[in-house]
Amino acid sequence: MAEQVDSVNIKRVLGENHSEEPDLVVVEEPLEIRIGYGPDVNRKQVTITVTMRTPGDDEHLCLGFIFTEGMIHSPKEVISAKYCTNMGEEDGGENVMRIELSSETEFNPNDHKRNFYTNSSCGVCGKASIEHVKQSCQPVAATDLKVSGKTISELPQVLEEAQDVFKHTGGLHACGLFDVNGKLLRHKEDVGRHNALDKLIGSLILENRLPANDNILILSGRISFE
Repeated sequence: MAEQVDSVNIKRVLGENHSEEPDLVVVEEPLEIRIGYGPDVNRKQVTITVTMRTPGDDEHLCLGFIFTEGMIHSPKEVISAKYCTNMGEEDGGENVMRIELSSETEFNPNDHKRNFYTNSSCGVCGKASIEHVKQSCQPVAATDLKVSGKTISELPQVLEEAQDVFKHTGGLHACGLFDVNGKLLRHKEDVGRHNALDKLIGSLILENRLPANDNILILSGRISFE
């Protein structure tokens, strides 16, 4: 597994005083996401995007990404998600992942076209056109779920205390899934807020736990357009 934290030398300035010392920073590396699709006798491959992310939970990130982008609607549509590590000179190691869709899954890469590069701060960046930004999503289901104001106010602190990488670096986002009593069920960290959410969603997909209507979702960043 690629490292999530790295040590770099920095110059710390305080007034007229300065010192050189090591500091821990969050790692950010590109991840190329490829899709394998089509009938068994004529499989095809397409690169969907290259996104900047904090290494770790890449399988969850890829599954969450193709789900939130509307490329799949069920975990049954996915055969596997693996690193491309046997491609000779094209070997991307742990920075290239191929997702194999089932032969029955209907997939048209033109419906999900992006420019080749997506940065970690914006889920809309890299979209090839305005039309592709507007994804068709299922309506949010009505619910009688009620959560006390006290519980909601305590959730951000609980999430921050669970962020191991944040404790060392102070430089990345997180999202957490809680029950109605404020118990943290799982959380994910990433330099990109939407990556953190995709990682969490991907983990739920693997366990076939969507929709998670009886849970609370907390994000460290703003709730953006997408």
